Amino acid sequence: MLQQKAVILPIIFLHKRRRRCHQTFCREPLPATKEENDRNAVKRIEVNDPVTLRQWGYIRYSEGDYKGAFEYWTKAAKLGDAGAHYGLSHSYQEGKGGVEKDEKLELYHLEQAAIGGHPYARYNLGRHEWKNGNAERGVKHWIIAATQGYDGSIKKLMDEFRSGIVSRDDLAAALRAHQAAVDSAKSPQREAAEKYHFRK
Repeated sequence: MLQQKAVILPIIFLHKRRRRCHQTFCREPLPATKEENDRNAVKRIEVNDPVTLRQWGYIRYSEGDYKGAFEYWTKAAKLGDAGAHYGLSHSYQEGKGGVEKDEKLELYHLEQAAIGGHPYARYNLGRHEWKNGNAERGVKHWIIAATQGYDGSIKKLMDEFRSGIVSRDDLAAALRAHQAAVDSAKSPQREAAEKYHFRK
């Protein structure tokens, strides 16, 4: 007799009718109450789950608890979470919650996030290079972010194509890679999650 393996669902799939979990990988049903959800999150934080640590950092940040966000992001970043590095870069850029503005640390965390595959971090590194007169490096960052599916990079590359900075071939290659990234992310589960999330 074949054993059935547990179905692992991505975080994007939030279909409540099926009562699936909202955690990154989960075999448990959705919590029935906010308190149960918080208890589950605390359990994940206690075992140093970097995704949960990062998410709680963003929750704290949205509530105005910048120091708490910084602490959660620091823990998650030490565990290698690219999104946490991106959050830390903003903390050092803005200087909120007892964190002093520090451009070197901001760039360090942007670089770590970009190395970890964070497309917004890659785009922002391109902007930083562009502002500092390194147009060629900026364009390279934007091309990489475009290949990761980030629309903002395509807009920037098109602007620079019109200015004569980006070649037609580079733009065409970036557009093809961007479309491939967008297409590879399509799935019935993501479409259902988007419909669920944006219903109104």
